[in-house]
Parts: sequence; structure tokens; C-alpha cells
Amino acid sequence: MDVAIRTLQGDEIQLAIDAAAREGWNPGLHDARCFHAADPESFLVAEHEGLPVGFISAVSYAGRFGFIGLYIVAPTWRGRGIGMQLWKAGMGRLKGHVVGLDGVPAQQDNYRRSGFELAWNNARFAGVARTTVDRGPQIVPLSTIDFDVLCADDRRVFPAPREAFLRSWIAMPESTGLAWMDQDRLAGWGVIRRCREGRKIGPLIAESPDVANALFDALCASVPAGDTVYLDVPLPNADAVTLAEAHGMQSVFETARMYAGPAPACELERVYGITTFELG
Repeated sequence: MDVAIRTLQGDEIQLAIDAAAREGWNPGLHDARCFHAADPESFLVAEHEGLPVGFISAVSYAGRFGFIGLYIVAPTWRGRGIGMQLWKAGMGRLKGHVVGLDGVPAQQDNYRRSGFELAWNNARFAGVARTTVDRGPQIVPLSTIDFDVLCADDRRVFPAPREAFLRSWIAMPESTGLAWMDQDRLAGWGVIRRCREGRKIGPLIAESPDVANALFDALCASVPAGDTVYLDVPLPNADAVTLAEAHGMQSVFETARMYAGPAPACELERVYGITTFELG
């Protein structure tokens, strides 16, 4: 079936976010504006007679690293070749890039056939927020950290600059960002945001398990008692898995980080929570 594929404009990105919610992916309530900031031209929709029937995002970071996400065809329109048309359009936009994605299990074989190779597996952990924590003086609002310092730290765990996205992400409504300062040195940071269900922590970056644990506790303490909290953990970081399990969290969802092209360098041992499965 032939469809018309075009770029989503402005607030239309919410259509793709809503589709992700229907898939059970539990996006953030305010993700759309942040996603748009990352790469405004990267969100595509397939339409049949004006009806949106599928989506894909193909975000270009600095013209060299790309990330595929929000790859969804409406259930009643599957099996008609719409997904392949979207895939070709998205990948065509990222020609010449190393491309990453976090693939759900049902699609991983298809991604392998398209030249993607497994880098590592992720798990989404879910638990209940605690409301009291003895926050030490090292933990400060993320807004007090020099933005250039934050971006430099982010480059240690992400393959390309993403300043516009980060500036929007750390300032989104209904979120809290915290950092751990070791005297004048940034040793860790994280963000918790409101989602369709509960809250997600991401990213959670730390130089040690102790820093990660302290930030995790402080972020959880910033949200209402009893809220469900989610953390997307790269499984090769055993300390991150230990943190989640020590807080009584359970694995509820899995993805695989896959790359087409050489896997970028990444200090994965510092990543206790991935920013977002949709944009990397």
C-alpha cells in the first residue's frame, strides 16, 4: 500500500508520542518539545488519505550520528508494507551516519537484516518512590551547573553533541534535575520527569555506585509518595542493575541497543539510566 510520508511539524510530534503511549512505551508528558529541539525535521508520519497510520523518528546529531525511534505502524494497518516505507524514509535521512536504536524484541531480527548489530541489552526497571532521604550538601539543583560543563560530561556517555536537546530536557515542566558536585567537579547528574504513568529517571550518570545511589534516592524523594518510578538500565553496567534491584525494582520491559556502522565509544560504566529509548 502506498502512503504519503511527510515531516511532522511543531506540535504534530505529539501524534507520534501518543502512538508510543498506545504501544505501552509510557512516554513523558512533555517529551514532544524536547524531541523537536533535538532535530525538528526528523519526525516522519505515513498518511493514507490524510489519516496518520505510522511514524518514525530519524534524529541526526551533528550530522554524523543518527538515532531511530518511535517506529510504529497502527495495529490495523500492519502487514501492508507501510513500515518498510517509513524505514526507508528514516534511514534515507541518516545516510552517511552511524545509526543507533533501542529495538523491542519483536523487531530485532528485522533490524539485523537491515545491517544492525547488537551492542548491548537494556531493561526497564519499575519500583515505588521513597519520600524521605538525607540529601547531602554535594547534591545541588542541576540548573546551578554550568551548561558547558554538563555538555562536556554528556559527551563521555553519548556519541555526539546534543546541546539543544539537553537544554530543553533539563528544563522541561514537571521534572527535577540534580547533580553531585565533588568540590568543584561534576561527579554525577540525573533527571526525573513525569510520564503517562509514574515517573522516569533518565539520564542517570555517575562516576561511582555511591554517587548514583545518592542521586537516585534524591530524585525519587522529589516526587509524590507511592509514585511508580522507572529506570532504563544498560545491562552491561552491573552496578546499575544492582542499584535497581537493591531498591526493590523489577524488570518490566527490554530493548536491545543496536548499531548500523561501528559502535561508538561510550563510558557505559557511568550510565545508570539511559536518557530515553526514543532518542538515545
